[in-house]
Amino acid sequence: MLLGFKLMRQVGRWTSLALAIGLAAGLASALFLVSLAWVTSLQTNNWWLLLSLPLLGGLVAWLYQRFGQSVAAGNNLIIEQLHNPDSVGIPLRMAPLVLLGTLLTHLGGGSAGREGTAVQMGASLAAQLGRCWRLPQREWRIVVLMGMSAGFGSVFGTPIAGTIFAMEVLAFGVLRYEALLPCLVAALVGDAVVRWLNIAHSHYQVVSVPDISSIWTWLIGAGICFGLASRAFVIWTELVQSRSRRWLPNPILRAFAGGLVIVIMSCLLNTRDYNGLSLPLLAQAFEPQGVVPWAFALKLLLTGLTLGVGFKGGEVTPLFVIGATLGSALAQIFGLPSDLLAALGLIAVFAGAANTPLSCVLMGIELFGSPLLVPLMLTTLIAYTISGHGGIYAAQRVGLAKRHDLAQHTGKRLDRLDAD
Repeated sequence: MLLGFKLMRQVGRWTSLALAIGLAAGLASALFLVSLAWVTSLQTNNWWLLLSLPLLGGLVAWLYQRFGQSVAAGNNLIIEQLHNPDSVGIPLRMAPLVLLGTLLTHLGGGSAGREGTAVQMGASLAAQLGRCWRLPQREWRIVVLMGMSAGFGSVFGTPIAGTIFAMEVLAFGVLRYEALLPCLVAALVGDAVVRWLNIAHSHYQVVSVPDISSIWTWLIGAGICFGLASRAFVIWTELVQSRSRRWLPNPILRAFAGGLVIVIMSCLLNTRDYNGLSLPLLAQAFEPQGVVPWAFALKLLLTGLTLGVGFKGGEVTPLFVIGATLGSALAQIFGLPSDLLAALGLIAVFAGAANTPLSCVLMGIELFGSPLLVPLMLTTLIAYTISGHGGIYAAQRVGLAKRHDLAQHTGKRLDRLDAD
């Protein structure tokens, strides 16, 4: 009887905290989505703003150097804090800095996304609420996971995927089930807040779903290509980051020079559709006529440059675009429906780069419906395996190795594997 009472009280406490975190993260995501839509519209209708990208990059770098050195690592800081038993917490300044930095990046036409911003804002706000509740260290970690779930779920309109993403992203192959219920409540509330404010999410419809038995060999080939694309994105972004830091140690000069390179490339290659979120390009990938075969490579190139030199924003939406455009190109080769492979690529490339296959499959179901479950599982798991022990989150741990011959990596950070 006493045990049941304690459990009921604990569930009630976590539920009330999840409601507060979901509300805070949902309002933050709503503010971000509205601001991002306005900035994107402004940049789209004033192409000359691209010329300001070097100056805006320098401004973002200066803001972080002056006010946010402790939060410059972004998502990697959150992951590291959650792994570190002696962590000191996540500063509140992370939320406004990443919001402003992302908006400035998109104002200049930088190729970046939005997931990183929403996750960082949600985690930062949740950490502050956790301090107000005076929670012990173990429970503080669950609070931060709740903020991550609410941020991810509300910015994409996928609360189930957001719930699992926060638990899956810390160490691939391992899930923290004790956080499942509070994360779910926080993600559902965050998503409900955004929807209550009538902020619409982008939707892409898959009309053609052939019988899996007739196309499974093509899907295996597509999954391999998606995994290789994930790996290429990670390698290219890390290469840009390491070389630019070596050549230009000053972050302000590095962001300015990187912005200048992006401006020159954009003008020479006429990459208007590839700057910013590239949502029109993403929508085009689902059309029967598809996109040009090299669209995914150009988006990959620009995004790696943008994020590698220090601009702010997430990787997920660009990975969506890379995967969908690659899927559209493969559809023309394999003779399959463009919308089908675009949807599978959108999910699988993200899964391979983030090492979060389960949450990505759930996201695919939330976005495209249950008829795609088997193709999603097949292509996503292949891409996840092919992508290897690398990823867009350097602080992520190897929970369970993807292959037996990589078992020596278990427990290590992704950015420290090469040093061993």
